[in-house]
Amino acid sequence: MSGAVQPDPDSNGGRPAPSALQGIVRALDVSGQVICVGTLIILFVALMVNVVLRYVSGQGLGWAYDIHAILLPWMIAGGVVIATVYSRNIAITILPDLLSEQGRKLLFIIMTALTLLISVFVVWSSFPIIRAAQFQKITALGGISQLWGYASLVYGFGGIAVICACDLIAVTMGRVLRDVETASSLS
Repeated sequence: MSGAVQPDPDSNGGRPAPSALQGIVRALDVSGQVICVGTLIILFVALMVNVVLRYVSGQGLGWAYDIHAILLPWMIAGGVVIATVYSRNIAITILPDLLSEQGRKLLFIIMTALTLLISVFVVWSSFPIIRAAQFQKITALGGISQLWGYASLVYGFGGIAVICACDLIAVTMGRVLRDVETASSLS
């Protein structure tokens, strides 16, 4: 159980969290996977078609150079949500390894609450940027607003906030939302 910060399932009977909380986290996991796979496919196909066209005709797709401005932030946001679901964020686990089970539980609650607050703050503070970005257009993409790229902030950090809220609800109920072996991050 090295680095685990969630309560040990054996200490509370291993009762799983309510299915509603599990469903919310699972939906975020699936949405992150769909976003990552979808953006990777679109970026790869656009790049490949552009290379072939440049080789065959000497001209590529103009929009293929700018599509990453919209899709890359979404791919990153999807990856961040997936990493949060599986607690695979970058983490230093020295402190939780030194603490007792109760200490790890308290540390988990504190760090999860802080992560929730920071995520909500990022979402809240991104709205002025998003409002301004709606007027910035990417001409090579037919005038699509950069709003669509910046909207990934709301998805990514909103997803983190929802997962943290679900974790806090489960822990206060004395339940386990996710497997202890995968929940090892304090980030």
